[in-house]
Amino acid sequence: MASRRTVLQTLALGTTAGLISPDTLLAATSHVQPQPAKDKLGVALVGLGYYSTDLLAPALQLTKNCYLAGIVTGTPAKAEKWKKQYNIPDKSIYTYETFDQIANNPDIDVVYVVLPPSMHRDYVVRAAKAGKHVWVEKPMAVTAKECQEMIDACKKANVSLTVGYRLHHEPNTQAYVKFLRGGGVGKIQMVNCSAAYFDGRTNHWKQKKEMGGGVMYDMGVYVIQGARLATGEEPIAVTAQQYTTRPDVYKNGLDETSTVQLEFPSGARAVLQTSYGINMNFMYVMGDKGILRVEPYSGYNGVKGAGPGGFAFDNAYEVPRQQAMQMDDDALAIIQKKPVLVLGEEGLRDIKIVEAIYEAARTGKRVKIS
Repeated sequence: MASRRTVLQTLALGTTAGLISPDTLLAATSHVQPQPAKDKLGVALVGLGYYSTDLLAPALQLTKNCYLAGIVTGTPAKAEKWKKQYNIPDKSIYTYETFDQIANNPDIDVVYVVLPPSMHRDYVVRAAKAGKHVWVEKPMAVTAKECQEMIDACKKANVSLTVGYRLHHEPNTQAYVKFLRGGGVGKIQMVNCSAAYFDGRTNHWKQKKEMGGGVMYDMGVYVIQGARLATGEEPIAVTAQQYTTRPDVYKNGLDETSTVQLEFPSGARAVLQTSYGINMNFMYVMGDKGILRVEPYSGYNGVKGAGPGGFAFDNAYEVPRQQAMQMDDDALAIIQKKPVLVLGEEGLRDIKIVEAIYEAARTGKRVKIS
């Protein structure tokens, strides 16, 4: 049985290699496979790293509309531990080699891909071919081409596809988006958004370019989302700078820190910062009627802020409630055959922007975003 590490080490970026408004926070279109009505959907987690172990699996113990039904792992010790901890039957435990047999398991309705970005395209396409609905962690994939292939595969299989953008489901985020859409700060002139932390690891996939590493693919997606959700617009051009203070860790041009300047059709601008070397997390939205302040901006809990006219939000909850809300929302949409909140096209749009950011940083030029 091959380990996950072996699978990751042998996978290269190119091996398995539509615009959408931020208002998909409020509306979207799903492609739902006809299936017997269920009160709760069975979810299989693909990849049992930190996010699955510490957040998603515990969150699935809190959900009302879905439950942990299966796992996919290349590590026998993990399989045995999860089997005992969560009472998972042998027939719902898969390796990466046996993954496609998941098509024959009626207990599993949804496959949640929680792997390094370079593996997302392959497992999303395989899950779709198996006839399962698909949730995939952000970033959606490494390239826009891969994102489109994932979208196309799910449409062809008539299954839903959504990206794990937990903040779209988060009540504080929903509150400030509604406030901004209602003109809470007036005409938006500038957004300053930061999502960063110090990562002391040296051999994680986030420090490996061939696995989809680099800060823009990870924390960078949060600041792009912040700018898009705040303005309600799509950026039309970008300039960017990238650097590292640890060249022994962030090699071959891999970005440890990125600073980005986005231009929007209305004339609004966004200044974004993201890093694996600095601790910072906030968003300020400046308009002609005042400023919305959100800090922390993308935390797992404790998101809070205030704006003009006495507007304030501080909806407190325990970790991993965000992840539970996300999965409950997405499962209920599938059960009720209603639109999912975050379409695959939303992830595609962000990766198009990420690609433009890398080009702008590499060339030192202003790059238009199509």
